[in-house]
Amino acid sequence: MTITTRPTATPTTSPRRTIVAALTTVALVTLPAGSSVASEHRYDDGPWRGAWAASPQAPTAPFGANWSEQGFANHTVRQVVRVTTGGTTARIELSNRYGATPLRITGATVARTAKGAAVRAGSVRQLAFAAGPSVTIPAGGTAHSDAVPFTLRALESVTVTLHLATPTGPATFHSFAAATSYRADGDHRSDLEGTAFKETSTSWYYLSGVEVTGGQAPRRDTVVAFGDSITDGSGAGLDADNRYPDELAERFAAAGRPRAVLNHGIGGNQVTNDTVWAGEKGIERFKKDVLTEPDVRTVILLEGINDFGGSLPNGIADPTPEVSVERLVAGHRELIRQAHARGIKVVGATLTPVGGSFYDDPAVEAKRDAFNHWVRTSGAYDAVADFDHAVADPADPDRLLPAYDSGDHLHPGDAGYRAMAEVLDLDAL
Repeated sequence: MTITTRPTATPTTSPRRTIVAALTTVALVTLPAGSSVASEHRYDDGPWRGAWAASPQAPTAPFGANWSEQGFANHTVRQVVRVTTGGTTARIELSNRYGATPLRITGATVARTAKGAAVRAGSVRQLAFAAGPSVTIPAGGTAHSDAVPFTLRALESVTVTLHLATPTGPATFHSFAAATSYRADGDHRSDLEGTAFKETSTSWYYLSGVEVTGGQAPRRDTVVAFGDSITDGSGAGLDADNRYPDELAERFAAAGRPRAVLNHGIGGNQVTNDTVWAGEKGIERFKKDVLTEPDVRTVILLEGINDFGGSLPNGIADPTPEVSVERLVAGHRELIRQAHARGIKVVGATLTPVGGSFYDDPAVEAKRDAFNHWVRTSGAYDAVADFDHAVADPADPDRLLPAYDSGDHLHPGDAGYRAMAEVLDLDAL
């Protein structure tokens, strides 16, 4: 078991500048043969690779009631996640990044998912922490369980259950999960049936990663999707695993070469402004969420529409300071610099349409168009994914194609996320 306070990664080298051709079709544009970024090195030279991830957030309730602000006391929390790559050994990562006090995990299990809160008979494995059944994670800290033999296949669902016997106080969590979590009174970490789990939530609590090892030769090929609610999967079907990073992982698996695709989106997040309800600004959390993941080869950056639209009243939170195109460009250049300093390839994505949504505003649209032009033509990234063209209505390019619209005219639905994933060139990634 390892307990850490997440390091703040400080880039120490300047990246070699690489040039990408302007985008002319709905496709991922790749660099010419022989192009490269800063010299490679592994941040984590151990055997582990991420199989699933979620970015931790401070306790808040912008979208309605959840369990984060009150926390837990003699509860069992059961959470279902789908891994994107397989292995023969597993461990979990737990985060107390935003806890004000130490977090006591009384016990934890991992099992194969059955239906709802139920798990498959014979699959429950007790997790240990430094060979003991429990662990205390300091405020601001992160803990990994000990390794447990547990064979997982790509795209298999796994259920992680935590027993929290003592009061936790407000909980570090991930607000928008597009997945159901379950809570029971008392200790039900080893239950096969889900009958004790009477309460549900659509957030994840404390669980920030599932990592695997074994089953394939070590290689540096993890893809991280970094962004806001459109990466997080707002608008996707509940418990359907249809976010665009999920769809990308399915494409890799269908091609016979499954790869880790980690989702580090946070709904409402901005590149340049901190918010209480949507996390630290991207240029800061990138260091904690992306640069601490093992074996990352490529990051897809899709973020900025909240920077432009956040100054408008939206009924969710107080407006944030207005952001110019130049400031957002500077933020993306900083993210690119951080990635290149670690030898990570960067795919820049255009911002998708907002016409008809609560961000529908002439000033926001002018900024979106100007920023997208910069993404397509600047050569700042190693490749470009034109998500804008992929989901826009050809008859009205400032709006989502109706078939791709979740209904709020801002977030794609399942079909829209599938179209976004189809834009990405697997070989280029």
